[in-house]
Amino acid sequence: MKKKLTAILAIALALGLAATSCPGQSTTNGGTTGQNGFALGEITGIATDSTQPPQTGQPAPDFYFETPEGDPSSLSQLKGRPVLVNFWATWCGPCRYEMPFLQQIYEDWPGDELAMMTINVAESSSDVSQFMQSEGFSFTVLLDGEAAVAQRYNVQGIPTTLFIDKEGIIQNVHVGSFRSQAEIETILSQLD
Repeated sequence: MKKKLTAILAIALALGLAATSCPGQSTTNGGTTGQNGFALGEITGIATDSTQPPQTGQPAPDFYFETPEGDPSSLSQLKGRPVLVNFWATWCGPCRYEMPFLQQIYEDWPGDELAMMTINVAESSSDVSQFMQSEGFSFTVLLDGEAAVAQRYNVQGIPTTLFIDKEGIIQNVHVGSFRSQAEIETILSQLD
């Protein structure tokens, strides 16, 4: 099953690369802090308590990551506040389109009211750092270098955004880019 998911994600990424005429990307090589205040953390593992893809109304599968400061953490440690999880890549035009809206959410919503986790799929830390610096974004990015979390969440296309409530239950899955900050906030307001 894992090999099948890996093959499917590889095909989807290849089609995305071909459609955007971008060169292939290398995998991550660790976390770093950028000049504009953004920070990179690294996915370190996933919980494999189920082979079924997550769905709305079900608990979000746990994954583990190293914060930009080098501290271990996990999605489950964020229970008690809503979580926005966004899967993206620098070569993805729709991902790039919605990034300013995510930046505004990051600036407008205090960390104790919303945990925002942007997960870059299968790109190197240098590519992500260069993109974040050139665009002036300051939110934290987790690097999913092997696309393990994207596979576990059955991400079929990017951007994909999951909205998880305070209890750790997936309440909404949005595939494709958002058209405005207000569209994101409408979904966030329903998580309380």
